[in-house]
Amino acid sequence: MKTIHAAFFLFLMLTGKFLLAQEIETKEFYGRTLNAGAGIGYYNYVGYPVQTAHIDYELQIDRNITAAPFVSMYAYSSTYLWGDAYNVGKIYKYNETVVPMGLKITYYFDDLLKAGTKWDFYSSGSLGFIYRKTTWESSYQGKNQIDPGMGPLYIDLHIGTEFHVNKTVGLALDISTGRSTLALAFHLP
Repeated sequence: MKTIHAAFFLFLMLTGKFLLAQEIETKEFYGRTLNAGAGIGYYNYVGYPVQTAHIDYELQIDRNITAAPFVSMYAYSSTYLWGDAYNVGKIYKYNETVVPMGLKITYYFDDLLKAGTKWDFYSSGSLGFIYRKTTWESSYQGKNQIDPGMGPLYIDLHIGTEFHVNKTVGLALDISTGRSTLALAFHLP
């Protein structure tokens, strides 16, 4: 009896995947998209614009859902007030480079919003890890890392939109809890 149930369940899964694959072909396809952004982004932690770069590649995993491995980079310079018995209240300059890497899962709301083929609207969540490098003025003797937050763990929530210039290229705006960017999207055949 268990074998019959397992075979029936397997049949339903395969049939559902086949029907879903045919439905995906008739609807807008979000996968096979390379998103690349560079320039100025906004990073909430430091509270001002930072130099940023981002690249991800979206793979279709369901009708309105994609998964995208990503790597980003942002850099900024700032100051830190530090003091001890010899250097009371001295301001030191530092540069920080941050490289988040991980997986971004995106849900597209185009069907719900009846957006048409020129626009995409989405919400995403990113999960991964962060590599940080902080360099200080040579005379600085204080702590070496600026607020690592959750340490090497990277979590970010996004909302965004893309305007399709043509079938191959789009302009995207991604607003997130971490850093927000403008990007080019390249839809591959």
